Amino acid sequence: MKMKLFGVAVLAAALGTALPAHAAKVGGGCSGSNLEKTETAIEAMADGDAKFAAEKEVALAQDALLSGKMGVCAVHLSKAAHVGVAK
Repeated sequence: MKMKLFGVAVLAAALGTALPAHAAKVGGGCSGSNLEKTETAIEAMADGDAKFAAEKEVALAQDALLSGKMGVCAVHLSKAAHVGVAK
């Protein structure tokens, strides 16, 4: 339980600086560096449903980034950031 809370705290701290609240609206939150920061925070999470869901959202964000769909990428990156916090 302590590791799960630690993972959530690390994720929240890392993503608080990495993802602005308006990222999903403007697409500015989707960049290689933000993806990397999010992936690093997710790696610190304990294995479980939240971690796997966040990893899936990051993969979808990467696909959208490579396709040039910045708004879609930002939405998935935001979801990845909030999956661990909500659970």
